[in-house]
Amino acid sequence: MQSSRGLGSHGYGRLPAMRLLAVLVAERGARNALLCLTPEQRKAGVVAASAGNHAQGLSYHGQSLGIPVKVVMPAIAPLMKIQKCKDFGADVVVEGNDMFGATQVALDDSRSSGRVFINAFDNVRVMAGQGTIGLEILDQLPDVDAVVIPIGGGGLIAGISTAIKARKPDTLIIGVESEMCPSFNEAQIKGKPVLVPTSRSLADGLAVPQVGIHSFSNATNKIDRMVVVKEDSIALAILTMVEKEKSVVEGAGAVSMAAILSGQLDLLKGKRVVLVVSGGNIDTTVLSRALHKGMAIDGRLLKVGVVVDDRPGCIAELCQVFSELQVNMRHLMHERACAKADVFSVKEDT
Repeated sequence: MQSSRGLGSHGYGRLPAMRLLAVLVAERGARNALLCLTPEQRKAGVVAASAGNHAQGLSYHGQSLGIPVKVVMPAIAPLMKIQKCKDFGADVVVEGNDMFGATQVALDDSRSSGRVFINAFDNVRVMAGQGTIGLEILDQLPDVDAVVIPIGGGGLIAGISTAIKARKPDTLIIGVESEMCPSFNEAQIKGKPVLVPTSRSLADGLAVPQVGIHSFSNATNKIDRMVVVKEDSIALAILTMVEKEKSVVEGAGAVSMAAILSGQLDLLKGKRVVLVVSGGNIDTTVLSRALHKGMAIDGRLLKVGVVVDDRPGCIAELCQVFSELQVNMRHLMHERACAKADVFSVKEDT
């Protein structure tokens, strides 16, 4: 657990005196589930469905414990996460359009092969492993006021909230989801897990269309508030973590920061708050796009279209104007044919 550095006026300036700690979630749940297997189950091996982080945890610890691991990853899984699982020696199958489809494939494999199916979030041993994070938070910050936790299938928040509420019940537990897959929020509205449509999201690790039955029943009464964040807020959170915390996090790990930046948690002003950062596995191409998107949201990257005369020196004059404004021009596109102006003009996009 590392202390957060000052985030300046943009991010936490709106929440003065808030103390923030970032917790990077390890593969605790996966390891605990593997350690609980019988000798016969270890020999048969395990199978799981995951968009990345649970799959990597199982692959890594399966290799170290000598347990064969097969993971089914949906088509939305980032290539980097797929490759990491292969590097750890797992048998990787990419099948299913989303986590629901991948889970069905993994369950079918378990029935036909005898491998033990380890659910990424709806497994009590996985939840127990994740719960150790809550214990460590209380050990290192006994007077914590609130913990902000990302939600995908619900296993992480179920484990952490159970541990924290058992020892310090007055601690606020706040769950955060992406607007592209608010499955836990919908489950709370309906009173039970329901299947919700998912869309592509920066928080791909949270794209679970239906939360787990056990994780929902364990967590729902322990959550004090739910927050759903927009994709723009996630991009800005990734940028903020890079610039202010010098940490590269994936979208799923950035949603707790996004909840703060979106202004939905002003109730935490002056409080001691822990943000759970649940992953740092992000493709470099996605990271680049997220950083640029975050800069655009922050007003530091603008797209401007200008129509000028099509004559020698006119572009130089335009660049001079930008120079006087102390603007750094990253890109200039010169358009004649499709410009909505007369043939003697040209459109400049920058």
